[in-house]
Amino acid sequence: WLGALRFDNLALRSLPVDASEEGGPRTVPGACFARVRPSPLQNPRLVAMSLPALALLGLEVPAADPAAAEAEAALFFSGNRVLAGAEPAAHCYCGHQFGSFAGQLGDGAAMYLGEVLGPGGERWEIQLKGAGITPFSRQADGRKVLRSSIREFLCSEAMFHLGIPTTRAGTCVTSDSKVVRDIFYDGNPKNERCTVVLRIASTFIRFGSFEIFKPPDEYTGRKGPSVDRNDIRIQMLDYVISTFYPEIQEAYSDNTIQRNAAFFREITKRTARLVAEWQCVGFCHGVLNTDNMSIVGLTIDYGPFGFMDRYDPEHICNGSDNTGRYAYNKQPEVCKWNLGKLAEALVPELPLEISQLILEEEYDAEFEKHYLQKMRKKLGLIELVLEEDSKLVSELLETMHVTAGDFTNIFYLLSSFSVDIDPSKFEDFLEELTSQCASVEELKVAFKPQMDPRQLSMMLMLAQSNPQLFALIGTKANINKELERVEQFSKLQQLTADDLLSRNKRHWKEWLEKYRVRLQKEIESVGNADAWNTDRVKVMNSNNPKYILRNYIAQNAIEAAENGDFSEVRNVLKLLEHPFQEAEGFQEVKEDAEEEGATATAAVCAQETRSRQSYCSKPPLWAAELCVT
Repeated sequence: WLGALRFDNLALRSLPVDASEEGGPRTVPGACFARVRPSPLQNPRLVAMSLPALALLGLEVPAADPAAAEAEAALFFSGNRVLAGAEPAAHCYCGHQFGSFAGQLGDGAAMYLGEVLGPGGERWEIQLKGAGITPFSRQADGRKVLRSSIREFLCSEAMFHLGIPTTRAGTCVTSDSKVVRDIFYDGNPKNERCTVVLRIASTFIRFGSFEIFKPPDEYTGRKGPSVDRNDIRIQMLDYVISTFYPEIQEAYSDNTIQRNAAFFREITKRTARLVAEWQCVGFCHGVLNTDNMSIVGLTIDYGPFGFMDRYDPEHICNGSDNTGRYAYNKQPEVCKWNLGKLAEALVPELPLEISQLILEEEYDAEFEKHYLQKMRKKLGLIELVLEEDSKLVSELLETMHVTAGDFTNIFYLLSSFSVDIDPSKFEDFLEELTSQCASVEELKVAFKPQMDPRQLSMMLMLAQSNPQLFALIGTKANINKELERVEQFSKLQQLTADDLLSRNKRHWKEWLEKYRVRLQKEIESVGNADAWNTDRVKVMNSNNPKYILRNYIAQNAIEAAENGDFSEVRNVLKLLEHPFQEAEGFQEVKEDAEEEGATATAAVCAQETRSRQSYCSKPPLWAAELCVT
């Protein structure tokens, strides 16, 4: 069935490919790609496949023999066999990582297979992530493991079904080949299964692709592998704009500077809209380096991402992000900073004074506009656009913050609030709303101090006596956050559950009254209040998901898969394909999957206590201990 794939590898024809046959990690000057070969795996087998993603490539699983189709997918999408027409290559790019220029990075574990023409003639680049060593693997082994691959596979598809621009994932294939990983960098390595994800996108070119021309950086001293090769920069711009922004190429075919400016304006606006979408579903990327920013405005490279549970504007999903550079509330400004680095990388083909002006004119305005449009839909404000709406949204988020409310579930519940709700039903609604706020026990886990008191005391003394040394081992922000945790934890020791509930109800009553007044203005502007309410609920229910890929849901699927049971990965995938709907018939789906004989006894035992948690619940207490690096 994979023989139906029609390859047309335009990128390799349009951009320079390294002529060297030398294997292993090395610098790759004067090229955008280097040819590679996937490394075979032992006993590859399919964990899951996304039928909607594979349909982009014109693939349908043959009904006559699905088991043979799965085996074929495992063989070719593990890299054990190369498809006819595929030309495996690794892409060269650089990047600013955590704010510092890192020099050559490139596809250290991903391999471009080629570009497939879809049923309507659209072009899709397909990649294998985790297929072995490339010239860009540095000290690594070019492999990915089951844990991280399941997360990327599920989140790629979850984001698409949420309506957020993203790369896609077609298959996830694991094996009996093992690599050693020290998950938390704490000296406790373990063997993990090598796993490969088939990724699909119009292109995987990123901001960092244009940084390969960067001269030595003034802070790190590192440089790109293709300094002084402006001819390649021109080739890349011609390729990217003509292929992915054809309307801009057509409109400015006789003026390169104007064309490049229009392209930069468009990617600025796309990026602003993308990050606004993230903020509205509580998605944190985790590693917003310039090499993880798509040149066509997609969410790309799913690593230590996380969907926020309890609303915290300073939420950090990446356990390795010690300074909080990529915290939830920093994402908009970081993406703008990254666009600034892209602007620098386009000089001299787009002068900096032009691109910087575009960035200042467009980014913040586009972000605010899109963010408020989306938030109005989430709140069911479908008739009027009022200046006060921004304040209403801010006050909602502040109420969520002080009551430690669950971001996803509170938005989802708001569609059942109405202007003329009777007092008894209002009390029921308030009860349901406050049930989505953290309990005293959950707050104690969230605010548990992370430093030994003696260590904190020593750090405070050091900050006073030797600021230079303190700056090398800690930051004021981290110490202030720890002091805040200590203070909050101390207050929680005296707080009773009844006091907390009473306080939370008071906060929500205040905000709901403001919301009711705003909804009343909507009603007064329409002729038919019932029709308006039906439309309002419909809009809210198609913008506030019931199901997101929470860390504990992914973790349950990972643990089952590590014990040989892939049914939970497949269940969760099906659920995430319909994030806005009640999971009707989901239990039947689960039972069918189990009947396939994939259930391992050990996995069932491990899952027994955890599986009882509903897929749309607030996270269980154990989820607070999950750390993704």
